[in-house]
Amino acid sequence: MTATSSTFDIVEYYTGLINDDPSISPPVAAVGSLVRLIELQHATTMLEFMMITRSACDKLKSATHQSISLSAGCDVFLKQMSRLSHTQSVEECRAALIRAGTEFVQNAGRCRSSVAEFGSPFVQDEQTILVHSYSRVVMGLLERAVKQNKRFQVYVTESRPDQSGLRAANELIAMGVPCEVILDAAVGYVMEKVDMVLVGAEGVVESGGLINKIGTYQLAIIAQAAKKPFYALAESFKFVRLYPLSQYDLPTYRSDVLAFKEKSEVDWPNELVRSNPTLDYTPPGFITLLFTDLGVLTPSGVSDELIKFFLD
Repeated sequence: MTATSSTFDIVEYYTGLINDDPSISPPVAAVGSLVRLIELQHATTMLEFMMITRSACDKLKSATHQSISLSAGCDVFLKQMSRLSHTQSVEECRAALIRAGTEFVQNAGRCRSSVAEFGSPFVQDEQTILVHSYSRVVMGLLERAVKQNKRFQVYVTESRPDQSGLRAANELIAMGVPCEVILDAAVGYVMEKVDMVLVGAEGVVESGGLINKIGTYQLAIIAQAAKKPFYALAESFKFVRLYPLSQYDLPTYRSDVLAFKEKSEVDWPNELVRSNPTLDYTPPGFITLLFTDLGVLTPSGVSDELIKFFLD
């Protein structure tokens, strides 16, 4: 006898949330999808309830390419379920999780606003800022600075292979911010003109290091060499229980990435997209500060916050 709606496809529901609302981030969509799942399921024992929910989390993680930030949302939900399961019945746990999950989704926008609030004092008049790729939370910070009548200009990396930097540039221009798109390879060329670097995050790991769009690591290396502050922006629900020591410890690593080719003819434009990584890892030593909804943190502060949450 099934314990959940036989017609509910959590991956399809998750995809629908992402497609319907461009502002929603993967971890928030994951929690929203899990809330809908438990609204529909009819488990009669706590074990059955937890198995269905964990199975749904595994299905989401394996079916989507945003596995790191999505995993963070799933982990938050599972931790809350684990806490509730020790003291409540199945129905009480279900109702409490629905309330907590719904509140989490509704408050996600406030988290982004809090990041902007904590980070905006670092943006000053006449600064030149370098941003990488497209990040909703970075754009939120810059929009807040514009509303505070601060005058600054921005370099945006093109961010291949999807050229997501162009989206950021278009939004900045719409805000009235002087903006220029640069080639990813031109980061070193413009760095001496830059006052600070702002990047978003796919996930912030236990060490305080950063997983983000490919190119973030080399950007951090160049910023440190040029003695420029490198700030990462992330909502606390993107803190993930990972401790990578190198690029090859990431969950997204594939053995065929950047593998040498033995073919006589290669379609290089398509091969570049297929065989290159989409994310990289920036160690904490390259990060000046993190702007989060919990406040302005040093990289080591991330570990403290994760310990508080998961060991509470």
